[in-house]
Order: sequence, then C-alpha cells, then structure tokens
Amino acid sequence: MRIRDILRRKGDAVATVRPEATVRQLLSVLAEHNIGAAVVSPDGTSIAGIASERDVVRSLHERGAALLDRPVSDIMTAEVRSCGPSDKVEDLRRAMTEHRFRHVPVVEDGRLTGIVSIGDVVKSAIDELESEREHLVDYIQRAP
Repeated sequence: MRIRDILRRKGDAVATVRPEATVRQLLSVLAEHNIGAAVVSPDGTSIAGIASERDVVRSLHERGAALLDRPVSDIMTAEVRSCGPSDKVEDLRRAMTEHRFRHVPVVEDGRLTGIVSIGDVVKSAIDELESEREHLVDYIQRAP
C-alpha cells in the first residue's frame, strides 16, 4: 500500500498555521479540526515546521502561560520529516515507530499535498489485515 492510498480515503486537506500565528491561535486550529498537529507554513504549500499538542504542552511546562501569546515559530519542530505519495506505508510506519513522530506531511513536487498521522498508518494496517483475513476465509470455505 502507498501513501496515496491513505490520502485517497482520508482526503488531502491539511490544517496549516503561519509561523507568526500565536500558540493560542494554533490551539484554536487544533481544536477546530480535532487534530493533534498543524503544519507551519507561510503560504499553505511550503513547510516551515510542524507544531503539535505535545510541543505546546512541553513548552507550557518550561515557559508558563505567557507562551500562549508567543509565535508558533518559537515552539515548532523545524526539521520535519516528510514523505511522498508513492512511498510505501510500511516504510513510513517503521520510520514513525523508530523515530517516535506522529504526523508526516506529504510533499509532491515541492508542495504540501497532504498529511498522514500514525492513526492513519495503523488504520491502513488493520484494513490490510482484515482484507487478507476475508480472502483466507473465502478460500477455506470454497475448498472441497
């Protein structure tokens, strides 16, 4: 299975925030879309970073509530791992597990075209296993 297969099912919408947006605005975007991370982008197509709930919590712990009025660029992860639509889901699953990140922007021709979460990756694995199970049950039931 490829990343494009996941995007075909879930869609290619990506919540973004500008680097100068406040952490408070980031939290509003996360809550509004019921998501755990947003891509930080000055133009909606390039990637400056990624900011997650985890980034907010860690920074709040270190800096206190004044952080809420600071720019997202203060807390974002600037080195973002991305993938392409033709990448294998299995390879991404392995990388996400090994390096402990939960959200991966999808980039094609240098442009942001989607985002995949660890939940999307796990769901795809479950769907594949269910499909294999159905095929095996069908095969066994047809055997003489």
